[in-house]
Amino acid sequence: MVIGLVIHASHRAVFADAARTLAGVTFEWVVYEHEDAVHDLVDALLTQQGVDGLLLGPVPYAKCRDLLPADLPVAILRSAGLDLSLALFKALARGWRPTPVSIDTYDIQTVADVVQALELDPTEVICLPYDPEQSLAEIVAFHRETAARTGADYAISLRTAVAAELQGDLGVLGGLPGPATLRAQLHELALRVQSRQASALRFAAGVFLVDKVGPERDLDRARVGLMNLLVNTPGFADAWIEDRGSRGLVVFAHQALFEQATGSWVSLPTLGQARDILGIRVAAGFGVGASARSCLHLAERAAARAEQEGRPSAYLIEDSGVIIGPMSPAGSAVTFTYRDHTAEVEQLAGEVGLSATTLSRLIAVERTLEGRAISPSDLAQHLGITDPSGRRLIRKLGDAGLVAIQGSTQMHRKGRPAQLYKLCISNAMERQ
Repeated sequence: MVIGLVIHASHRAVFADAARTLAGVTFEWVVYEHEDAVHDLVDALLTQQGVDGLLLGPVPYAKCRDLLPADLPVAILRSAGLDLSLALFKALARGWRPTPVSIDTYDIQTVADVVQALELDPTEVICLPYDPEQSLAEIVAFHRETAARTGADYAISLRTAVAAELQGDLGVLGGLPGPATLRAQLHELALRVQSRQASALRFAAGVFLVDKVGPERDLDRARVGLMNLLVNTPGFADAWIEDRGSRGLVVFAHQALFEQATGSWVSLPTLGQARDILGIRVAAGFGVGASARSCLHLAERAAARAEQEGRPSAYLIEDSGVIIGPMSPAGSAVTFTYRDHTAEVEQLAGEVGLSATTLSRLIAVERTLEGRAISPSDLAQHLGITDPSGRRLIRKLGDAGLVAIQGSTQMHRKGRPAQLYKLCISNAMERQ
């Protein structure tokens, strides 16, 4: 499990102390000095490394939220009441009056709970809740105005930049979440990631049915054509596919494979390909359950429901009772695929040390690119594999002379340039 931590440089020590309590977790550190650097640093992390979860504060979250995938578990760091209480007692230890005081970024309810528990005067605790639209200058002005009006000895801020601006003019206490709060939020995020990974590995089934038209021999031909289409579609390369009656196929795989093939149960491009390439209408159903039998039963129910749409569509039914659909045939897919593995494909695959299916998928990607260079990360995205797997695949192709280096590109202002490669598999095929 890989978790990304987006933190200010001054906070690394306390985060490192909290992170060491988690076993089986690798941390990718995104450390910034200024808030304006967050967007590029997180972009580089997600593009070049990839993470299973991300922990960050409200400020960096606002800076990079447009980059975060919808399915990425994200925890937004919130300071707890304990952290605010410690800050107030720290002021007392320094000889400052606990109130009046100005506080920024904290949740209003958290402040109210602490004020009540410590029996402080709520009129002397002035809170400025976090607002991503507020500028640093506005927050600094809030603290200065409050201090001038109330005679406060200090302020509490979760913003490092605010503390730097007020230095010398007003005492500032950080109020940063302590190790206990950080550990709790890290453990909660790790459990969410673990739960998501376990869900992705649940067994699932898919049923594809050819529309009942024409004589029986046409159904046989259509079913065989659909089988070839699924076998040579990159998204189904790791699935188990077999016949299911005279006009259908059943596909067994992990739930994660079907989620990826359908864009998280939104669309199924294979339906459009069957219509455009094979000239047939296909209904598909997916089932997720506790056993292979229940998965198959749910998938058959979902396929029967999809058939009632009267057009290419798909449904999902889970054993929890959730029903999703109809999924449309729209969506991106590899344009070119090989219908079968020719002797040339089998021979070259054996020489390279890849399966014929993987080599066919690579040839399909090469033809789709039409000569354009590609990075290992882009290749991984085309094939639906991880970035490290993409890099290993590029190395194997390079050893076999099936890729040519085409320079590099600086995808981000910071970080190493990404090497670009041109696939040359088709040329090798012609020499077979």
